[in-house]
Amino acid sequence: MPELNIAIDAMGGDNGPSIVIEALQRAVSNYPNTHFTVFGHQDQINPLLKQYHLKESTAVSVVHAEQTILMDDKPGQSLRSKPNSSMRLALQALANEQCHAMVCGGNTGALMTNAYFTVKTLPGVLRPALMTAIPNRVGGKSFLLDLGANASCDSDTLFQFGVMGSVAAEYLLDIEKPKISLLNMGEEEIKGSDVVRNAAARLSQCEGLNYNGFIEGNHLFSGRSDVIVCDGFVGNIALKSCEGLATFIIEQMRETLNSHWLYRFFFKFLQRRTHKSWDRLKPDHYNGASLIGLRQVVIKSHGSANAEAFYSAIQQAVAEAHEQLPDRIKNRVEAVLSEQP
Repeated sequence: MPELNIAIDAMGGDNGPSIVIEALQRAVSNYPNTHFTVFGHQDQINPLLKQYHLKESTAVSVVHAEQTILMDDKPGQSLRSKPNSSMRLALQALANEQCHAMVCGGNTGALMTNAYFTVKTLPGVLRPALMTAIPNRVGGKSFLLDLGANASCDSDTLFQFGVMGSVAAEYLLDIEKPKISLLNMGEEEIKGSDVVRNAAARLSQCEGLNYNGFIEGNHLFSGRSDVIVCDGFVGNIALKSCEGLATFIIEQMRETLNSHWLYRFFFKFLQRRTHKSWDRLKPDHYNGASLIGLRQVVIKSHGSANAEAFYSAIQQAVAEAHEQLPDRIKNRVEAVLSEQP
């Protein structure tokens, strides 16, 4: 009997089910003790399963969904008007504990809304947050949250993000007493809004947490912090700015390399010797944002993800399900709240 059952929404994202089934082929090969339940329109999914030499079996099953939530659907409207969408049916299977985790590359707002009302948050958790891993210069990873699930947050919510991120870093990154920082406009204690300063006071007073002070945007990738906390407005802009800068640098490098054969020669020479470093920085390896704070594991894949990136999101789902991350967060949140005056 499979150890895990992972729900896959095959219809979300910009590229449709083709990249999802391609990623699924790799997942089935690498996770032999895991079952994958694919939700979507069977007329589109079944030919792809045949194309990638997959068939409904102990490894893969298909749940037909007549409706699809589109990328431009409004979150509230999708909740009311599309109860039989692939996203909603996958989340319902998760809420009914028929599956252990769910991966979706569709509409972020719709996923947030549908997950909030279907799967629901853990007891005591005020709001779920989107969390992703980012590379750091010391050779490891750090977690950044929130990435846009909550445009504004009060100090209690930021405090809980720190607690949840700390649990995730401890069990997913194998870091003992992860260092937590708040993303701020300066490192001095007097900097930032009242909300950020109050959250800092709460984090620093909690004995079970390793609070490391404020951190500025230029230290996001420094490795000084294992968990970096901010509201969704700041986090989304920070992450998208980094992605935009990375794209700009790559485009500039490509233009320079294409300008002369000698540049291309030296780049190939250098690339062979720095393969591991380049590979660690590939964005595909960091696809998959956790909707942390829910009662079950929900992973949001980037809408424009390719098959390799979607496979990374599946890896994240399997890892969190194996670690039973929601239960660990539930226990830590309950312990922390019981200590509060």
